[in-house]
Amino acid sequence: MQKPVPNGKEHSVNAEAFLVSKTDTQGKITYCNEPFIKIVGASEQELLGKPHNIVRHPDMPRVIFKLLWDKVKNKEEIFAYVKNLSFDGGCYWVYANITASLDNNGQIVGYYSVRRKANIKALEVIKPLYEKLLSLEKNGGIEASFKYLTDLLREKGVSYEEFSNNLQRL
Repeated sequence: MQKPVPNGKEHSVNAEAFLVSKTDTQGKITYCNEPFIKIVGASEQELLGKPHNIVRHPDMPRVIFKLLWDKVKNKEEIFAYVKNLSFDGGCYWVYANITASLDNNGQIVGYYSVRRKANIKALEVIKPLYEKLLSLEKNGGIEASFKYLTDLLREKGVSYEEFSNNLQRL
């Protein structure tokens, strides 16, 4: 399966749904629940063993994934807004909680993500922010978007998690 090509169609996540997936330490999908399978528009067989980034939308700023990986590799959880791709080329927005899965010795054995429908009011802030971050990345690399995001959060006096949690509660 090749990575889908975005077509501008937007899918709506059911407000009651929890989209769950697990990956191994290499980011390959080891588990996905029915709501995740349904919104992606794939079969379980098409997803299992594939890199999770098969659903990464190109509109996602790399800096958000940098924050995400910095946190989970440190065994910390993160909450983040993510725009993902469905296999039909459509997209869907989620508010994701990502954590490391640990074995009995505290070693990372994979990653676990539970996603909910993103708050529509929050997306009024997130979409233009992510567009700005993407633009900065195209011209100045991830360093430029990281600086912009860091400065923005410092100005607001919050972490990214506080920022995103506050938006989700709007």
